[in-house]
Amino acid sequence: MNKNHLVKSILKSVGIVFGVCLTLFVCYVAYVFITYERIPDKQVLEVSHSSDLVATTGETYGIVSYNLGFGAYLPDFSFFMDGGEKSIAKSKESVIYAIQGAAKAVKDLNPDFVTFQEVDLDGTRSHHVNQFELLCQNFESFDNTYAVNFDSAFLAYPILEPHGKNKACIATFSRFGIESALRRSLPITTSVTKVLDLDRCYSVSRIPVEGGKYLCIFNIHMSAYSSDASIREGQIKMFAEDMAKEYAAGNYVICAGDFNHDLKNMNFDEEPAFSWAYPFPRDLLPEGFAFAIDELQGEEAQGLWDSARNADIEYIPGETMTITLDGFIFSDNIEMVNYTNLNLGYAYSDHDPVYMEFILK
Repeated sequence: MNKNHLVKSILKSVGIVFGVCLTLFVCYVAYVFITYERIPDKQVLEVSHSSDLVATTGETYGIVSYNLGFGAYLPDFSFFMDGGEKSIAKSKESVIYAIQGAAKAVKDLNPDFVTFQEVDLDGTRSHHVNQFELLCQNFESFDNTYAVNFDSAFLAYPILEPHGKNKACIATFSRFGIESALRRSLPITTSVTKVLDLDRCYSVSRIPVEGGKYLCIFNIHMSAYSSDASIREGQIKMFAEDMAKEYAAGNYVICAGDFNHDLKNMNFDEEPAFSWAYPFPRDLLPEGFAFAIDELQGEEAQGLWDSARNADIEYIPGETMTITLDGFIFSDNIEMVNYTNLNLGYAYSDHDPVYMEFILK
């Protein structure tokens, strides 16, 4: 074989390999976009009933909100989408440890209501541990419901440790009976990045209160990584309108969850400390509503333990950046008795739980 023939043969082989790789890549991209589908809005949620208790006015109740980070974020975990290294949890055993540890920390508070975010139902990233099932075992006397907010195609990135195919939810538990629950689809970006984001939503659980009213608990996980003000404002205006309707009907309203906004920061004239976490625009809240954190004195609010850590590196006290993303909004027919962000040292998630005690007036 002469030299020219050899060169042509090599180039032909390279071309074939390149063509096969390109075809596979195009097919994969097509698969991701063809299988993408948003969950319909106003989906009635199934409620699992274990309680027939009815809430009453004048009693002190406790509510916890906790983003579980799909059981992956032990203190040494950093996430690739935040600039870190890992895309999946260390092991099945570590996921179970994280979820059980988080559940015990919440149970120790003896709450009446709990909202969880980033709860995997079945995921490559969490070694296929059904985390909602584990939570149900820990809160077996509570009514519960969940709303799916992530049901992705197989994400083949990072190449050596693919994030994989994942199905996750937000979950609500109540010591009192939940009469009904509804899932609302939040507006999200329509760009190609939508395939990498959650199917953002909130759920509304309606809990009967003695006298014919309802306690409406909104469980929300808003968008992150977005500098698009229209998306952020669209999401706020949507759930604010729903809260206002319930309030106008005479009901009690608490919105709990991960707002993915810097809840301590009230300075809208400066660039945010985190490029993805802007101050929450309080002026978009309906009349009669306030953040629990805003009911504290300024120094007391700023001194609260931050409810979340950045996941670009492992958690190193004093070095890893922290922020408060989680909290509660409540209507003024509710009296806040106590509010705190618990310091667990991010032992089980990149978030720590937030806790509020309240009275229905």
